Amino acid sequence: MTDAPLKLFNSLTRSLEVFEPVHAGEARVYTCGPTVYNYPHIGNMRAYVFADVLGRTLSWKGYKLTHVINITDVGHLTDDADAGEDKMEKMAAEKAQSIWDIAEHYKQAYWADVRALNIRQPAQWTVATDYVPQMIEFAKGIADKHCYELESGLYFDVSTVADYGRLARANTEEGEGRIEAVEGKRNPADFAIWRKTPPGEKRQMEWDSPWGRGAPGWHLECSVMSGAVLGFPFDIHTGGIDHREIHHPNEIAQNQAHCCTNGLDDPKNSGAKIWMHNNFLVERSGKMSKSSGEFLRLQLLIDKGYHPLAYRLMCLQAHYRSELEFSWEGLAAALTRLKRMVMAVGALADVSSQPEVVHPKFAPALAKFDEAMADDLNTPIALTALEEALAVKNVAPGIKRAVIEDMDAVLGLDLFNLTRTALRIRPRSATITEAEIEDALARRKQARTAKDFAAADAIRDELSARGVEVMDGDPLGWEWRLT
Repeated sequence: MTDAPLKLFNSLTRSLEVFEPVHAGEARVYTCGPTVYNYPHIGNMRAYVFADVLGRTLSWKGYKLTHVINITDVGHLTDDADAGEDKMEKMAAEKAQSIWDIAEHYKQAYWADVRALNIRQPAQWTVATDYVPQMIEFAKGIADKHCYELESGLYFDVSTVADYGRLARANTEEGEGRIEAVEGKRNPADFAIWRKTPPGEKRQMEWDSPWGRGAPGWHLECSVMSGAVLGFPFDIHTGGIDHREIHHPNEIAQNQAHCCTNGLDDPKNSGAKIWMHNNFLVERSGKMSKSSGEFLRLQLLIDKGYHPLAYRLMCLQAHYRSELEFSWEGLAAALTRLKRMVMAVGALADVSSQPEVVHPKFAPALAKFDEAMADDLNTPIALTALEEALAVKNVAPGIKRAVIEDMDAVLGLDLFNLTRTALRIRPRSATITEAEIEDALARRKQARTAKDFAAADAIRDELSARGVEVMDGDPLGWEWRLT
């Protein structure tokens, strides 16, 4: 285990806390995963980059990690309301496809993005529809003391648990603003545990229950799956900051009811000792929303010629609790920074690492890196420490490689597997082949050698007209790029 004690920001207590595992030497983490009704946008994927860095840091610190990410394929409505259309059912109707086919298609698309961003596989993917019997049993166990039944389903009475809404710090008499009023609810913030299929309707995903045929509420799913796999209490629950206001407070209430626990002055009564949330990715043009048509998904970045790990680096350049503004200029700068790192490790590609020896020259960078990651995953500072280590000269290549590998294992940039060729992604709109580019550059080089600058300029203009920027004097030595 590395030296600096790991401190993490707990959204429940609004404070930095030293990580002390529930089970000695272990770290059990649950991450709210996607609802697989559409492609994830890059803002969604920031949450999984953050959770991946957290998991990598826990592993690096010596803990045996058990990380679980769920797949929601049923029960999530089109907003946080308790009435209206299920996102999965709605997309299946729009596409005229089986809801099971919709779920499988978008689950695979999400997993493709996970792989592209070098996000490690969790110990387990929990799929909501696999746990419906456990959800019904969980609901039966809390129904008598904490729930009541209406015509539309079974509802959780938030007044039956202590400190409801403490995570959100948004408890008001009017209730949460995004929850629609449902006739008969005792409290505005009460939420559905089980939603009955309306009379005369039939859903593609529905099950029999003591409260009628229907489907589980979205919040119930995560309580059941996290408890079933990790046990209560577990160490850390992660998600996007949007979950902090409604979804996670409702999860906490269910966990309290299930475990017969008291108030939240003791964080473990919430089901998890630490709740962590990444902030939003902000995009000013409005293309982050999936309702905008061609929204910003990872494939769009690739289609425009950006390697997905440039986006991962862009995420790491901001602290996970800070808003991160997306721009194409910012992504291009991140790609350039990534290229510099790849070029720097290129000289180490063919040597074996020597982890048993650490040269004193690396001590400052290693200490800086350790302190940064231990300080609530301060990746911006950790990146500068990595670059300082890359700049160290006159040391054995094997020792240097070991240091860089150790840092990269935490940041997940996959530096030793990236190449110049891999980073030079062909934009989808490009019509010229790399072979044609290389041939033109060879002819241009010959013309310049012969001092036929008119011919050299003509070839450059020809390439420019076809979307190729020739980068004479580029300090990175990249020589050309597609625009």
